Amino acid sequence: MKKIILLGIICFFYSSTFAQFYLRGVVKDEQGRGMPDVKIYLYSKNNFTYSYKSGNAGTFGIPTTIEIDTIILMLPGYETIKKAINTRFYQNFVLKPLAATASLMKNKLSSKTKNLLREQYNFFSVNGESYSQLIENEFLSTKLYPETGFALNIDRASYSNIRRFLNNGVKVPNNAVRIEEMLNYFDYNLNIKDSITNKSQFQINHYLTTCPWNNQSNLLFLNLKAPKLNLDTIPASNLVFLIDVSGSMDKPNRLPLLQTAFKMLVENLRSIDTVTIVTYGGGVAKVLYPTSGAEKETINNIIDSLSASGDTPGEEAIQTAYASAVSSFIPKGNNRVILATDGDFNVGQTSDKALEELITSYMKSGVYLTCLGVGMGNYKDSKLETLAKKGNGNFAYIDNLYEAQKVLVTEFTKTLYSVANDAFLYFNFNKETVKEYRLIGFDNKKVSIVDSSSELEGGEVGSGHNMIAILELILTDKNHAKNLAIGQIELQYKQTDNQKDISQLLKINDSLIDFTSAKPSLQFATSVTMFGSLLKHSKYAWNYDFWDVFDLAEKVTNPNCFAQQEFLKLVLTANKLYNPKQKRRKGKNRDDR
Repeated sequence: MKKIILLGIICFFYSSTFAQFYLRGVVKDEQGRGMPDVKIYLYSKNNFTYSYKSGNAGTFGIPTTIEIDTIILMLPGYETIKKAINTRFYQNFVLKPLAATASLMKNKLSSKTKNLLREQYNFFSVNGESYSQLIENEFLSTKLYPETGFALNIDRASYSNIRRFLNNGVKVPNNAVRIEEMLNYFDYNLNIKDSITNKSQFQINHYLTTCPWNNQSNLLFLNLKAPKLNLDTIPASNLVFLIDVSGSMDKPNRLPLLQTAFKMLVENLRSIDTVTIVTYGGGVAKVLYPTSGAEKETINNIIDSLSASGDTPGEEAIQTAYASAVSSFIPKGNNRVILATDGDFNVGQTSDKALEELITSYMKSGVYLTCLGVGMGNYKDSKLETLAKKGNGNFAYIDNLYEAQKVLVTEFTKTLYSVANDAFLYFNFNKETVKEYRLIGFDNKKVSIVDSSSELEGGEVGSGHNMIAILELILTDKNHAKNLAIGQIELQYKQTDNQKDISQLLKINDSLIDFTSAKPSLQFATSVTMFGSLLKHSKYAWNYDFWDVFDLAEKVTNPNCFAQQEFLKLVLTANKLYNPKQKRRKGKNRDDR
């Protein structure tokens, strides 16, 4: 009996001293969604020596030996929580975003005019494919709205997507037409004079011409060329290929096209570059751990082995890819996730808004995002656009091998090496000189305009990128009489290598020239603008047609430029599709082509 009593005392002492508890709980955001990858520390575990992480649904379970403890929860961009807890009870935590993160999560604008309120519009959806609903910029009074601005980026997906529709004999959805991306597709060799000595800054030039479709207005062209990295000294790359291998990708113009595209990219990699491959389809898998770019055969063998099946867990895949990029992070290097998909997410967070909030949480990680879209019928353009813009990145649409080579080989550094973040350009027009103005392209999403708290969203600009922006102006009589300054532009951005804020100012004081005397590149850019306006049924394209676009472009097209020659064919294809019964116009010597 004494032995039994003694054994009971020992067991009681042991259990009270080394009692085992299991702390369970969940971490959510303010909208009630579970938050994964939140770092969790318990004070009893030597404070910050041992850490845990919340799972995909924000839940966690931690063994502990004490009943009362202090928990600490941390996630970049969110307020830290430190709280005393009873480990016997299930814990619920809500993480609130820091002010800077909350600002990032607001709806963002492609262009913005100060003090301008918009009325709401009605829209029509596109069956099968999703596109952000856009509102075209209109003429604005300079007296009421002298300041306007837009975000710079290198996105050019709209043009190749339009080409895919037309080549398949399908009319282009209005909201698939983004004129600034159509302009971005072409390289304008305007031989900008190097007026600055600081090679890390943008080169800027501008031109003022008459307008070919409206003799009452003029066109202001703004040409910007981004700083160009030295190819011999570009930093090492830490690339994560995030490849959709779900069932919807099992078509020749999807996964097989992407496999060829990625192998093209691999040929450009160096021994100092690192590649990781994450796939998702029925589940998420890391099929290639960080591997040197010198091991091309190993990388290509993995790419060739991919096959499509299963559902599309996009949310989990994005989290895994970013975690991989962060774990292999190269300080001052090029750290980037390259997502390749038709955008058809159907597991986890699938709405554009939910994906926007997910990708925003990774913005401060220093990892960039490039999105490559493919496919037809279920292509989700709106999702890829959202992910790219919120992920400090860019996106392109790949419809054929030529486009794959253009994006990942010919324009390799432009696509994958950023030289400027949060890039904006602002106009401040002279009220005495400019009566009205209209920014062509850079149309805003309906949701962003309806949201009164929306802010202008800066863009990412790649090495050596050359772009044109066009505004249509109606000048005052004073300008015609005195040739006064039109106004001033200001370019603002952060340098990628050091995040230093840069501001460049330029006065607009060009003399007006006749459009027919303008540089061929400006005339070609104008034909691209007119083409986009016709495709989107713009109310400003009422007095010209596809033949006018063709006539203008044909006169100035470079015969040695494949992209420009292809543009001419697209205009003729569009004319046959949209105007099948149109007769040849009198006085025009054209064949039916």
